[in-house]
Amino acid sequence: MAEFKIPELGENIAQGDVVKVNVKPGDSIQKDQTVLELETDKAVVEVPSSVEGTITEVLIKEGDKAKVGQIVLKVDSAASAAAPAPKKEEPKPAPKAESKPEPKAAPAPAPKPAPAANTKKSVQPAAEVVPIQNTGNLAAVRENQASVLASPNVRRLARELGVDLQFVKGTGSNGRVSEDDVKAYSRQVNTEVTMKQSGPSSELPDFSKWGSIETKPMTSVRRKTATHLSEAWYIPHVTQCEKADITDMERLRKQYAKRAEAAGGKLTMTVIILKVIASALKVFPQFNASVDMKRDEIIYKNYFNVGVAVDTDRGLLVPVVRNVDQKNITQLSVELGEIAKKARDRKLTLDDMQGGNFTISNLGGIGGTYFTPIVNSPEVAILGVTRARMEPVWNKETNEFEPRLMMPLSLSYDHRLIDGADAMRFLRWVAEALQQPFLMDLEG
Repeated sequence: MAEFKIPELGENIAQGDVVKVNVKPGDSIQKDQTVLELETDKAVVEVPSSVEGTITEVLIKEGDKAKVGQIVLKVDSAASAAAPAPKKEEPKPAPKAESKPEPKAAPAPAPKPAPAANTKKSVQPAAEVVPIQNTGNLAAVRENQASVLASPNVRRLARELGVDLQFVKGTGSNGRVSEDDVKAYSRQVNTEVTMKQSGPSSELPDFSKWGSIETKPMTSVRRKTATHLSEAWYIPHVTQCEKADITDMERLRKQYAKRAEAAGGKLTMTVIILKVIASALKVFPQFNASVDMKRDEIIYKNYFNVGVAVDTDRGLLVPVVRNVDQKNITQLSVELGEIAKKARDRKLTLDDMQGGNFTISNLGGIGGTYFTPIVNSPEVAILGVTRARMEPVWNKETNEFEPRLMMPLSLSYDHRLIDGADAMRFLRWVAEALQQPFLMDLEG
């Protein structure tokens, strides 16, 4: 029989708290296979085995303190690592225990297939971190941890993010998982965190107990919307509101509406706002950007593509109008009408819905006052527009109230990149451009 002791963990590290025990009696282990994870003052350290064989006894459990040199496992080193050994202890291997531990000084890497085979026999105790995926079988979710190739820093990051490493596809050599892999996976599964909640008790109750129900599958549009917006919701959102005086703009819109119609378009307030936003993005380039947390970079775009939310019988779709800054309002009215029709006729292509830098969501045709639109990630801002109403507005020059057509605006933005003061400046610029159209030519 061989005894596995806690090896030296590093300079000035004498002990650690047991975070995970990755093996149990009866499991076969290979040299260099991670059997324990210990949390020290500096980091979480993976403890690899220096022996191989079948575990006969585990002398430590989660939550214990383990000291360097402490015996934590007893291993039948005569048993083959490739095949499970009988659980009963046999006296014959005892004489060989003296010869097996010798390779401890220079352990050889275990054959790649062996850990994968072993992981299906290794069931871990309840882990410190609840896996981000809720498969309904928590034991199965945890059982493959020991075979994942990842550094202690990566494992610590995974715990902090609530990510189960067995689900993460490693992009490093031999499938090793990096910090970027963990972050990318965390973003990918944010949907399940939102829709299923992050705790184990996330199943919905049986609603049929209280009355008749009808279950329908999600449409592909609804499923994609749910997925994308659940991911986007994890962006730190802030929404700020303002009112724009569009009294004069509405008069101009009606005055030139027939010109747009003659060209095959419809001069709506959404078209005008589309042009205003393109100008505003030039004045405030941080709104025409994306945040890359993987590389700690901000990506500023030198083109001006704006998405416009379209209400369809299948749900909300956001086709993109490209190069808005290079087109006049009449051209935009024609293009927006065509792309909205494609959305309602189910003729949008994937390309029609990609490449947007900013989104406009206009609910004015339905009503309402203000709302908090969700940023259409990887964009960093979205403008919500609701129905304009006549309101009494104080005129300082005449010292009396005047009826003015006021349109509510709601700007949601990614607070990682955009501060509140800049957001308010952007929103005020948009409101003033709608009130004084010359501003677009002057500054946009």
